[in-house]
Amino acid sequence: MVSEFLKNVLDTIKRGVELGGFPEELYKILSKPERILIIKIPVRMDDGRLEIFEGYRVQHNSALGPYKGGIRFHPKVTLEDDIALATLMTLKNSLSGIPYGGGKGAVRVDPKKLSPRELEQLSRGYVRALYSVLGDQTDIPAPDVGTNPQIMAWMVDEYSKMAGRNVPGVFTSKPPVLWGNPVREYSTGFGCAVVTREAAEKYLGGIEGKRVAIQGFGNVARWHAYWLQKMGAKIVAISDTSGTVYDPEGIDVELAMKVKNETRKVINYPKGEKIPDPKAALYVDADILGPDALENQITMENVNKIKAKIIVEGANGPTTPDAERELAKRGVIVVPDFLANAGGVVMSYLEWVENLQWYFWSEEETRARLENIMKNNFLRVYKKFEDIKTEKKDIVMRDAALVISLERLYEAMKYRGWL
Repeated sequence: MVSEFLKNVLDTIKRGVELGGFPEELYKILSKPERILIIKIPVRMDDGRLEIFEGYRVQHNSALGPYKGGIRFHPKVTLEDDIALATLMTLKNSLSGIPYGGGKGAVRVDPKKLSPRELEQLSRGYVRALYSVLGDQTDIPAPDVGTNPQIMAWMVDEYSKMAGRNVPGVFTSKPPVLWGNPVREYSTGFGCAVVTREAAEKYLGGIEGKRVAIQGFGNVARWHAYWLQKMGAKIVAISDTSGTVYDPEGIDVELAMKVKNETRKVINYPKGEKIPDPKAALYVDADILGPDALENQITMENVNKIKAKIIVEGANGPTTPDAERELAKRGVIVVPDFLANAGGVVMSYLEWVENLQWYFWSEEETRARLENIMKNNFLRVYKKFEDIKTEKKDIVMRDAALVISLERLYEAMKYRGWL
């Protein structure tokens, strides 16, 4: 039986195929991965026990280039979820205009329960098990939930040992000293900010002085807020599991980041109103909302509480389809996740290009390249959205993004003779 997550992803593709007038064969190809690998990773634990961990790598589609997608270490990962995530990466990479297909990897483990030595052995074991199907021209993983630049460093080292030479381009989001790029730390949030600025320009007359509420204050949310404040927006709400801080006069994001780092709770920010509910950031009076925390945050149960005119999805799937349609009836623009939060994979592409050339740009040059790609991606989707919403009813921006993504995949597969 197909999981609900995978079913939703497949339904999304089916809708896009119908909207774009593509042949059914496109859905048939995209509904199945090109390759699925299930591996076992033996690890000798600190107490002498031998543990066997199950891992996956799903290589979904390579029409546009090497497979690209993160590796997730989490106790509840499933193969079907990995397939769904790999499929979404195919769509995201296509929409981003970068030369990648979609892939995803996972290991069923709670990394918090492993010692540093055990975690390193697991990471290196994952690479050894999949060495023959990874490569800087074949499949290029990156971090995801439960993994980080340190794990990427272990993995690129293990791969390089097996190859007999340094191969920096086989993994991305590495530490800067090991061929990474400092922009990668904030690239997803920065990309969200660029897209937010462009959406505000089109629908609100500009970002300067606009009130923005950010739900969340993890990596994506804090940098989304930070860069929007740099661009002239007024951040009026932030939140984490401790609650929501609301200040209509504006929040000092750098001070909030300092408080979060030192106390682990945004509720300790010294100013503004403190609200115990982390979801309260969704409901404050703001022009723009960034749901940057978790999936399924804006639903039919709370959609009527949303006051923002633009929603920019920093998290994956924060708005349910029914709620998105309801918002559209009220004229609210929802900038979809696989457009808004693509800054991470676009930055991974830029790091990969640097690695292949052994030539590195400065942080400022890299950020400018990332900004240009994200801006152009938004403008392409905006134009498509404006074009098709005059022809068809009940169209949302996500539909336009989906059609653009499928158009590129369809053309590539048609030229290659797959269709």
